[in-house]
Amino acid sequence: MLNVGVFGVGHLGKFHLNNWLEIEGVKVVGFFDPNNEVAKEVTEKYNLKRFLDEEKLMDASDIVDVVVPTDKHFDLCMNALRKGKHVFVEKPLANTIQEAKDLVNMAREANVKVQVGHVERFNPAFLALKDVNVKPMFIEIHRLAQFNPRGTEVSVILDLMIHDIDIVLSLVKSGVKNIHANGVAVMTDTPDIANVRIEFNNGCVANLTSSRISLKKMRKMRLFQKDAYIAVDFLDKKTEIIKLKEAKDTEAFFFNLETPTGSKTIAVSNPKIPAEANAIKMELESFVSSIRNNSTPIVSEIDGLLAMEVAHQIIDKINNTNRIAK
Repeated sequence: MLNVGVFGVGHLGKFHLNNWLEIEGVKVVGFFDPNNEVAKEVTEKYNLKRFLDEEKLMDASDIVDVVVPTDKHFDLCMNALRKGKHVFVEKPLANTIQEAKDLVNMAREANVKVQVGHVERFNPAFLALKDVNVKPMFIEIHRLAQFNPRGTEVSVILDLMIHDIDIVLSLVKSGVKNIHANGVAVMTDTPDIANVRIEFNNGCVANLTSSRISLKKMRKMRLFQKDAYIAVDFLDKKTEIIKLKEAKDTEAFFFNLETPTGSKTIAVSNPKIPAEANAIKMELESFVSSIRNNSTPIVSEIDGLLAMEVAHQIIDKINNTNRIAK
């Protein structure tokens, strides 16, 4: 039995609690949250012990689940790692690059598992690509959200776009050659809308747009590669693959297309995606599995650091662009 202590039981923390309570072989020993009103609600609803001392909750836990504002990540994670605890921490890994690097080094020294909550890696629409040979040369992603004061302690880059940065890095697997970025602060003191072009050493180009002041929600990705066009809708959980027909294609819709080099048979397929899939539960279960099997978490602390490094390069580009514009 693995004991779990949850730090932060606000909006997202409650989702974590709900899912931890459904995972076999795991026991939630309690939670820590300085907000008395929230703590009272959680205690009554879940019949869980509220710890008033962070140290005591960590000492009682095998897994420390960090679901607090980004600027609080470092201290909690560092303390947990010093105690030899496994750590699940919501994205982004830390508030600064130096903090993230320190956590990576500490995790290595402590020889424990750390997973970062880039939950879109577990979105069933994205998982539908696990058996597809994905080698994109151009990626287009739009992530639009309605304004919510929660999470605005950081820019839209670290709030929303970092999901897509992590997804892109997991697909491209190449070093970043160049970044072009623009961002505008509308409702907060940091960019609320941003557009970024990332050029990779292997020739791939990714165009990312994120906004947290949109009138509608959108989380879509399109991949273009030599043999296929792939569309992923993270919000509606739909995936479409369009490519030249192969012998193994049996459940696709086919049509013929006349090209300058002759007639081509095109296959259009929509991988089956379970409607009841729970991405948060899957990422937590995956983390537990990595602990029991002594395997690398699907989104390790190193993945979290890499995403942060690109995110902060983007932030620097935007700041320089805006400084010049003034």
